[in-house]
Amino acid sequence: MFTAYEDLDAVGLSDLVRRGEVSPEELLDAAIALAELANPALNFLSQRLFDFARDAIARGLPEGPLKGVPFLLKDASADLAGTPTANGTRLLQHRPATADSTLVSRYRAAGLVIFGKTTAPEFSLAASTESSLHGSTSNPWDTGRSAGGSSGGSGAAVAARVVPAAHATDGGGSIRIPASCCGLFGLKPSRARIPHGPPAGEGWGSLSCAHVLTRTVRDSAAFLDATLGPAPGDPYAAPCHAGPYMDELGRDPGKLRVALQLRPLSGVAVDPACRQAALDTAWLLESLGHRVEEAAPPGDADELGRALWILVASNVTRHLRAIGQARGRAVTQGEVDATSWNAVEFAHSLRIEDYPEALLAIHAQGRRMAAFHERFDLLLSPTLAQPPVPLGRLRTNTDDIRGYERALARFSPFTQLANMTGQPSMNVPLHHTENGLPIGVMFTAPYGREDMLFRLAARLEAERPWSAHRPGSTG
Repeated sequence: MFTAYEDLDAVGLSDLVRRGEVSPEELLDAAIALAELANPALNFLSQRLFDFARDAIARGLPEGPLKGVPFLLKDASADLAGTPTANGTRLLQHRPATADSTLVSRYRAAGLVIFGKTTAPEFSLAASTESSLHGSTSNPWDTGRSAGGSSGGSGAAVAARVVPAAHATDGGGSIRIPASCCGLFGLKPSRARIPHGPPAGEGWGSLSCAHVLTRTVRDSAAFLDATLGPAPGDPYAAPCHAGPYMDELGRDPGKLRVALQLRPLSGVAVDPACRQAALDTAWLLESLGHRVEEAAPPGDADELGRALWILVASNVTRHLRAIGQARGRAVTQGEVDATSWNAVEFAHSLRIEDYPEALLAIHAQGRRMAAFHERFDLLLSPTLAQPPVPLGRLRTNTDDIRGYERALARFSPFTQLANMTGQPSMNVPLHHTENGLPIGVMFTAPYGREDMLFRLAARLEAERPWSAHRPGSTG
């Protein structure tokens, strides 16, 4: 096995392949060996595509910027021809996709070697990866705790050094939540920066987007450069950025005006360790010459929470109806997890005008945030209100749906705002609890300004290097 594999990021591995110092076959063998070693304890693999990967290498990989790097797809919102996109549900586990989605096509064109898919909760509805289909995915830092969700399988795989980067999606925090839980860098790009088609023009009424979980900032930038931009027929696109995002990593972020949010709009309590992580980060920013001021973003938590749930529940219900129509029999309550059926019941209670009103509400919030960013360049907050929670607390197939909703509201009250406004937002893994659990902090930039986030993230990574930290040690 290629022994340096676990220490290098995707850019570093692809450089070795390009120079002929290691082969894609050697990298794949290393990744498979690590996956098989780690998966029994962590349960992050939903599909093994080892032969598919070997065949891809044998046919010849494209000369892309990430040639030869082993890669895992989240088993949601990413179609790979000939394999199911199960979306964490028993209903879809045996229905193979007929074609690659645009994003997967771009991953393959970049030279990535897809060798498996990662676990996700049913329809990506949870902040923890626990479902009836695949069971619970554990956190490599503490296997009794959640790896986060909904991209928890990808988070666990990257944190366990099985891959340097893995595909993830984010409709309410599902990149940033597992990034915080697993000690990773996780960027949610601007709305429509990454194409969502061709099966759909947008995800969850514009809330959801896709990118990757990584250990290094430069990997996140490299993946964004390889996959960004609209596809023909896309309904809209994010503003173009001049030049590669990789070029932003060495640029001075300037003296930034940063708003520090310590209390979520919902008012739920924040664990002292999470609050302290944000405060420590504020002090670090001030030591680097930035100006930090405690300030809350505008917005009504009840109005925004209802708007988000209308969009999510309506889209999940439409998906379930389409599944029923395709098989000629409606989906019933016993075929899905409780959180999914809760979405259906809520959607059935709505008036027809509730959906456009929800869209109006999130668009109004986007304008409020644009005005907020006239005063502040960035918004800093804890990523989560609690450290990684024990497994079972956020299980989707629960008999206590109201208890589940309360637990979710206490765990992740910060992340959803950027999904509603479409802004880019990143988790930066700067902190740990006293017992070694990762705690992330979150930065959110104005719409279209991933460049600002990458510049700052690269500087923070240089000041407080985190990529060498491994589960079991805070470095």
